[in-house]
Amino acid sequence: MSTISSLLRSNIRNLKPYSSARDEFQGKATINLDANENPFNVAYARYPDPLQRNLRQRIAKMKSLSPEQIFTGNGSDEAIDLVIRAFCEPGSENLIALTPSYGMYKVAADINNVECRQVELATDGATFSLNSQAVLDVVDKKTKVIFLCSPNNPTGNLLDKAEIYRILDNFKGVVVVDEAYLDFSLAASLSSDLGRYPRLIVLQTLSKAWGAAGMRLGMAFANREIIGVLNQIKYPYNINQLTQTYAIQRLFSDVVMKDHVKEIIAERTALAADIQKQACVKHVYPSDANFLLVKVTDAETIYKGLVAKKIVVRNRHSLPLCENCLRITIGTPAENKALLDALKHLSK
Repeated sequence: MSTISSLLRSNIRNLKPYSSARDEFQGKATINLDANENPFNVAYARYPDPLQRNLRQRIAKMKSLSPEQIFTGNGSDEAIDLVIRAFCEPGSENLIALTPSYGMYKVAADINNVECRQVELATDGATFSLNSQAVLDVVDKKTKVIFLCSPNNPTGNLLDKAEIYRILDNFKGVVVVDEAYLDFSLAASLSSDLGRYPRLIVLQTLSKAWGAAGMRLGMAFANREIIGVLNQIKYPYNINQLTQTYAIQRLFSDVVMKDHVKEIIAERTALAADIQKQACVKHVYPSDANFLLVKVTDAETIYKGLVAKKIVVRNRHSLPLCENCLRITIGTPAENKALLDALKHLSK
């Protein structure tokens, strides 16, 4: 039994997956009478490719991976849920996530009746950092998955790779590194380490740098065995034809994406400097993402003041280590100016 197979829930390991009509016949036919489709709406009458082969080939070319190392899901949230379903036995096993971090790791764990052990990021009041030993100290024989978000949401910072590697080297379960915001940093993806770490899963998305949040396409990169498991337990047609077609078109050129990322990073730098000058702002945390975490004098009052001016940011005051913090997404130059003008007014 392989290492990955031994980590799976027994019912998943023994699962006989559903086989759709498009799984059983993958060639081209003149007449398709196998899937109970309506023959008259020609453009969209047929079920989409359940394994998104053309899309995964395009992604593989961009990421220097093989298609068999790529899972495409309905946002990264689908992959997060599937990982928990595959590896964590409900009611008895656990996973670990950082806090403050992306809330869906815990929500997905709660939905699946899996204990989520949260480890606070280390902070000196000015930065947030991963303490690998603190994470490893929480691991027990029932811990199956560790989720790490880098750059982290909502703090915006990259996690120290040395600390991530220490977890990978010492934890015997699955480590998921969520790189949703990586394109806004100068860091290289951990997907280049898949050969070195067979229990590593890297998540990316088209929602952020690619500007396609409404399309709902997430990607998981891992070894072939893990990807095979995710494809066995997902819903048969999880990515619709419209999304597959548009994603392939979108991914054929990254020039526009890179230009937008460059502009967002420039706006991030300028906005951080200008926000810091406002009297209602106490601290702007360094960011490697497309947002800023900003500590203000009174998060609730300033949040409501911005809403009154039709500007919506995210109030993160209730999260651990984020007292009186707002998370502000980098907008267009005009949107950022409107935000600054509103903050100047509220500072008075």
